[in-house]
Amino acid sequence: MRLLSGFCLLAAVVMTSALGGSDAFGQDTIRNSVVHVFATQRAPNFSQPWSKLPPREGAGTGFVIEGNRIMTNAHVVQYASQIYVQPNQSADKIPAKVIAVSEGIDLAVLSVEDEEFFKDRPPIPFSEGFPKVRSAVNVYGFPIGGEQMSVTEGIISRVEYSSYKNQTAGLIIQIDAALNPGNSGGPAVSDGKLVGVAFSGLRSADNIGYLIPVEEIEIFLADITDGKYDGKPHLFDQLQTVENDALRKRLGLDKGVGGALVHTPASKDEDYPLKEWDVITHIGPYALDAGAKVNVGDDQQLPFNYYVPKLTQDKKLPLTVLRDGKEVKVELPVSVERPSVMPSLKGRYPSYFIYGPLVFTSVSRELVGGLSRVQQIFFNDRGIEILKHINRPPNFEGEELVIVPTSMFSHRIIKSYSQPVLSVVEAVNGTPVKNLAHLAELLRDADGEFIEFKFASDNSETLVFRRDEIAASTEEILSDNGIRNQYSDDLSHVFKGDK
Repeated sequence: MRLLSGFCLLAAVVMTSALGGSDAFGQDTIRNSVVHVFATQRAPNFSQPWSKLPPREGAGTGFVIEGNRIMTNAHVVQYASQIYVQPNQSADKIPAKVIAVSEGIDLAVLSVEDEEFFKDRPPIPFSEGFPKVRSAVNVYGFPIGGEQMSVTEGIISRVEYSSYKNQTAGLIIQIDAALNPGNSGGPAVSDGKLVGVAFSGLRSADNIGYLIPVEEIEIFLADITDGKYDGKPHLFDQLQTVENDALRKRLGLDKGVGGALVHTPASKDEDYPLKEWDVITHIGPYALDAGAKVNVGDDQQLPFNYYVPKLTQDKKLPLTVLRDGKEVKVELPVSVERPSVMPSLKGRYPSYFIYGPLVFTSVSRELVGGLSRVQQIFFNDRGIEILKHINRPPNFEGEELVIVPTSMFSHRIIKSYSQPVLSVVEAVNGTPVKNLAHLAELLRDADGEFIEFKFASDNSETLVFRRDEIAASTEEILSDNGIRNQYSDDLSHVFKGDK
């Protein structure tokens, strides 16, 4: 699961070369079905969550699919306030909007209002079957370096099952053609049929690019038929291979028996089907080898997780485990996302709450990912070791980590206090803070003379304010700093006390 660690997302990618091989759909038809995608993106500002970062003009590639829709990468249109698509050999830029997106698998579907747009732009047909290594592919797109469509020729050099983003895993195709910014979302075609979508290149190597294969695209499209994306089910148990000789002897595994050892079950509940020291020997009918891999097709071995979304029925996964020397059949509950005190925003903007000179927000994966190494060390010093908590499940329903993401606003009531930047809020007036909404409730309902903020770190001071003074300072601070709203929209009903 290490493949993507060095990846560079291509906010527009593809290559240039002569075309070879047969092309059943026709080069001209494919070109007509490929579009240039332009997006004005406003990313979150985590240190000032009431605002957005300045607009950034990005560009990528898209192509027509069934249902009068356009497919591209999620990262091309994420946080976009405006999106336009420009057909090949046209000066027209046509407004478009996102109708479905998966940040994890990095796919998005767009629509345009004018149905005439698709009259001469047919959908590119999808290939069938498992991608074949050494198959020739042509990648279409609009990479940096010019305005005309570029086409790169290469071959499929490998197919792997690996991590994408946000706990999402799936098949990934590697090709021997470098992909550059601008080609993201471009179609890779073989014999006139789509085999994948360009989404990434490897910074540290030449002529290595990556595609999202048709199999993952079809899973995504099937998921969004009800109008929303749910995601792929996953196992969240910690597992290890059974290749070591001493370990195999300890487990009593016969020669030729493979599997995956359950190191830490995803749940400690007594009725959870997997236990420590269980060995998963089969997923459905498929046997695992000693490296926890299964055979796929004629000559491909992939991690057994490949079959999880294929075999899951009603959120249950059939497994065979070896427990104390006996074979046991279990139905393992699986989910699309592991609950975490640091969840992903999934394309949303961060929630925030301003009270007097203090700004509060919830910790998200994106916030942590945007911290520099120095900031992470500082964060650790302020009450939370980030990497230990990023996958920690909540201790109770709704648990969030609430922090102060930025310095306090200048005001006389903060006299002599140290700045609690990146400090985790532990309690308000002695009551432990469960989440950001709970903090807003505590401040809304406070009725004593003072408001007291206690933080999780011994390196952060306890802040005490007169309740009437900090409440009165809020409007003044908002006005002085040009901030329109005291809280994000999702907290409006909480602070107003609406039911």
